[in-house]
Amino acid sequence: MNLELQQFKAEFFKALAHPLRIKILEVLTQGEFGVNEIQNAIGSEGSTVSQQLMVLRNKNIVVGTKNGNRVIYSLRDPLIIDLLAVAKQIFNNHLIDTIEILDKFQDDEDDVKETTDELS
Repeated sequence: MNLELQQFKAEFFKALAHPLRIKILEVLTQGEFGVNEIQNAIGSEGSTVSQQLMVLRNKNIVVGTKNGNRVIYSLRDPLIIDLLAVAKQIFNNHLIDTIEILDKFQDDEDDVKETTDELS
């Protein structure tokens, strides 16, 4: 069972491993949309959006519901919203860590410069 869960997670994250798919999911966190609406929201070509939606559909991340001659897409599981929010928090934490490292590096350079100036 544990191997099955790990395989599911790997396939799930592989399906998310494309910036355009993430953009599509971010749009769908706002509600249900057709391909043209998603295309306009992210500024990408319809065929490209359709291809990425197919990947997300095949992995059961989004669902498409026929409405006349249109297909309306939505998130299959609302927890995707939380997942994207957590990913953003992790990204922000990495930025904070990087800023702290850069600040420390700058402080160290300032200390070296002050020492050099004192010796001159």
